[in-house]
Amino acid sequence: MHLQFPLRNRLIPAALSLGFLGCLTVNPSIYGQTATSEGLVVTGEEVPSAYGATPDFSRSRFSNLVNAYVLPPGAVYAGLIYEGDALHFNRPDHNFTQEVEIGLPYRFGIAFENSEEEFRGHGQERTFSIEGRYAFADWNKIPLNPTFFVEYKFGLGDILHDEGPPAALGPGEAQAFLDAHKPLPDSVEVRLLLAQDFGEHVEWAANIFCEQEVGGDRGREFGFAQTVMFPIILPNERLKVGAEMQFTQFADAGIRASGETPSYRVIIGPTIAWKPSKNTRMDISPLFGVTRDSPAASVFVVFSMLFGGSEPAQAEAPASTRNR
Repeated sequence: MHLQFPLRNRLIPAALSLGFLGCLTVNPSIYGQTATSEGLVVTGEEVPSAYGATPDFSRSRFSNLVNAYVLPPGAVYAGLIYEGDALHFNRPDHNFTQEVEIGLPYRFGIAFENSEEEFRGHGQERTFSIEGRYAFADWNKIPLNPTFFVEYKFGLGDILHDEGPPAALGPGEAQAFLDAHKPLPDSVEVRLLLAQDFGEHVEWAANIFCEQEVGGDRGREFGFAQTVMFPIILPNERLKVGAEMQFTQFADAGIRASGETPSYRVIIGPTIAWKPSKNTRMDISPLFGVTRDSPAASVFVVFSMLFGGSEPAQAEAPASTRNR
C-alpha cells in the first residue's frame, strides 16, 4: 500500500518555504518591550508570552523529547533536529528533521516537519508531517495546562530496520532487509501535552502519546516522555540543566494477533539547554537505553529559532524575577 505521492513531494518544499517566509516577515521590534509581573517592571529580551505562559513554555518545544503548550499568536518557530541511535543489533541510525511551527490566535498552532534518514550508507526522505495543537485554556487556568496535539505523517521512504532486535541476525540479513524495500506507511499520532512550573526554579513537562500506522503491518506505538529543567547561573535563564526520559511500547498487527510480547523501550539521561541569543536555543540530550529493545544510546541535538508574536498585554518577566 505504497504510492510515490508526486503531489506530496511538491507540497514539502512549498510548506517549508511558507514557514520560513513567515520567519522573515515578522516584526522583531517586540523584543525590546517592557514586561510586567506582579507590579514589577522588567525590560526583558524574551519573546512575548503565550497566553501568560513563561518564556520556556512559549517555544513549542520544551526539550528534545517533549512539546509543551502553544506559541504566541503570530510567532514562528524553526528547528533543526538531529537524532542518532546507537543500536545493539545493527549500525547507527541517523535522523535529521526540519520543523516549522506558526502560532495562531485562540491558542491554536500549526506545524510542518520533513524528516530524512541515513542508515548503513543508505539515505532517504523518510516522512513529511502536518501537525496541529490546541491549548484548552490560558496559562495556569487549568492545572498542568493540558494541550491537545494531532499529527498526520506521510511515509515517503522505506523501512530500513526492525523496531527492535530481529529474531535471528544471519549473514547478510541487514542488507536483505534494505533490499526488500518495504514502504513506510502513513500514520496518525495524538498526544496530550502537560506542563507546569513550580516556584521560580523548577519547570516540568510531559507528553502522553499514541501513534497508529494506517497501512503496512499497522504498527502501534504508545508511551510517555517527561522532562524536568532547572535554570542555573546565567542571567535571563540562558542556561538550564535537567533530565528527561521516554517509555514506548510497540506492537504490529502480527504481534497483537499472536499474543507475543511487544517491544518495550526506555531511554533516560541528562539534558542541557543554552540560549546564545534572545531568540536562538541549543538543546543537547545524551540518553541511554535501559531495556533489551532500547538503543544503547540516543543522542538528540536541536537548534531552534523563535521569531515574532503579538501578545504584549500578557508578556511576563523571566521566571527568575517572578514572585519577588
